[in-house]
Amino acid sequence: MPLSPKEGRFAVELAREALERHVRGKMPSTGNFDSGPFCEARGVFVTLNSRGQAGSTLRGCIGFPYPIKKLGEAIREAAVLAASEDPRFPPVETKELDEILVEVSILTPPQDIEAPRREIPSYVRIGRDGLLISRSQASGLLLPQVATEFGMDQAEFLSQACVKAGLPPDAWFDSTTRVQIFQAEIFVEKKPRGEVVRVVNEES
Repeated sequence: MPLSPKEGRFAVELAREALERHVRGKMPSTGNFDSGPFCEARGVFVTLNSRGQAGSTLRGCIGFPYPIKKLGEAIREAAVLAASEDPRFPPVETKELDEILVEVSILTPPQDIEAPRREIPSYVRIGRDGLLISRSQASGLLLPQVATEFGMDQAEFLSQACVKAGLPPDAWFDSTTRVQIFQAEIFVEKKPRGEVVRVVNEES
């Protein structure tokens, strides 16, 4: 069930609050989620982008691909992890908070692509689908908006998801590699602590 604009705004506000409380060294919020979509188990990723003169750059992105936690709890935890545990970046500092844009992507459960390997790209819809590539203990996830932002076609998107997993770019063609797709509802701040809007990606 899609989130309403009000619920999407609340999702981003949850992430923003968790981010700021963590970075400022405050105790985390403890409110419970007993009804509505935020008490349902959903996959979610929180993305932090740093706003600069040349545009926005990634500052952290972590989440849960599978619905293993209540949505509200998962958003809070993912926001903290994105700010402190993304191995690509140092922890977010207080002085950065005024320039960080918070984005929340709420995922559908990943589904296997069950097709001959050479046909897999045709099952990936750029602008609609995200990718989860896994083999043994290695896994890599790319959100749907990544392909749109970087102008990728299906084959490149698959290759980059393999690289994200630490696998060869053509690992998706190997039968031992699991290829899954998912969709996402994406809500983002237009400016730090500002209006929240739903991101609509065009399918290609």
